[in-house]
Amino acid sequence: MIRDVLVWCLVAVTAITLVVAVALSRRNKAIAAKKARAEAALTQRLSEADAQVAALRAELHQHRTEHAKSIQEAEEAAEDSTKAVLKGSARFLQSLAAEQLALLEEIQRKYGGHSVLGDLLEVSHANAQMARKAQGIAVMCGAPLGRRNRPASVYDVVRSAQGQIRNFRRVEIMQQTGFALKASTVSPVALAVAELLDNAASFSQTGSPIEVTFQRVQKNLCIVIDDAGVGMNDEERQKATDLLSGDYRPRLSQLGNQPKFGFPVIGLLAQQYGFRVDVTGVSRYGGVRAVVLLPEELWTEEEAAPVVDAQETGVRGTVGRPEPVTRTKHGLPRRGARQVPIASVPDHDEATTSLTVPPAAAEEAGRAAGRSLGAFQRGTLSGRNLATAPSEGSDEA
Repeated sequence: MIRDVLVWCLVAVTAITLVVAVALSRRNKAIAAKKARAEAALTQRLSEADAQVAALRAELHQHRTEHAKSIQEAEEAAEDSTKAVLKGSARFLQSLAAEQLALLEEIQRKYGGHSVLGDLLEVSHANAQMARKAQGIAVMCGAPLGRRNRPASVYDVVRSAQGQIRNFRRVEIMQQTGFALKASTVSPVALAVAELLDNAASFSQTGSPIEVTFQRVQKNLCIVIDDAGVGMNDEERQKATDLLSGDYRPRLSQLGNQPKFGFPVIGLLAQQYGFRVDVTGVSRYGGVRAVVLLPEELWTEEEAAPVVDAQETGVRGTVGRPEPVTRTKHGLPRRGARQVPIASVPDHDEATTSLTVPPAAAEEAGRAAGRSLGAFQRGTLSGRNLATAPSEGSDEA
């Protein structure tokens, strides 16, 4: 009997186990189905949220693009307006400089023998600097340079640049050259060299030399400018290289409160006219070596001219050298025919006109003073004919 009870108990436990197993299975299936439905709903909601986020991102990107475009258009409009104003102002300053130059030339012709012409050299020099600054601003604002219809000696072009900087007496042109720039290249190269000379004078000690030499490398002509300044670090060299390449054109607002137009202007000119400028070299004084590389299509051989001794032309003599300097009674240095820098490269016709001789009573003094003033304003009195240029000024200059 006990055995039957045990059997029935075992059967009951087995039945209960089966019922529990079936109930648990159904419960698990119900939970899995419910979980699947919940996951499907969540997945759908997540997909909808992702779609909304994507739409919001696209809309935000569109707004950002439109905003950036609006800002760029506003900046470009402001830049164009600023450039238009500066261009007009620069042109006005250039016209004033031209009028002042014409006035100085008229004074030269009218009062050829007067001692006041010596003091007018400083006025003419300041006028040349103002004209260069105005020209640089105009170029930066998109204005074209003036055109010439005649080539000019590379030597005269560099002297022209020398006459447009403040510390022109520190610049030494170490040699003559038998090459001439083509007419279309004269103005841009003169302005670029003037900016490089001004940069060399500004970042070197007063009295230190600035030497200019000419080198022909394969089919290129190089104008080399060596200074004794502080040099540049790698970051400054890279920035200068970017500016001089012309590929990077900073906005006027990026030039600072005291804008430096030099390298940006040189870069624009180099890109427009096909020459290159490099300032990554080191001069023999430890300063910067600037090289203006002119391809063969920009220059030509100059016509043969009589050879003049270096001492007679004053190529190597400057105030910055420890050489004795003869001065007039007014304290001005007595200069040779090619020692005074010029403020613009003369055409042959202009040079011939400049040879007008004042009245006989003041002929010698007038020629000397007129030569000095004309050297700053219109070039040497005899142009590139060194043989006929007078060599010394009078004590009245």
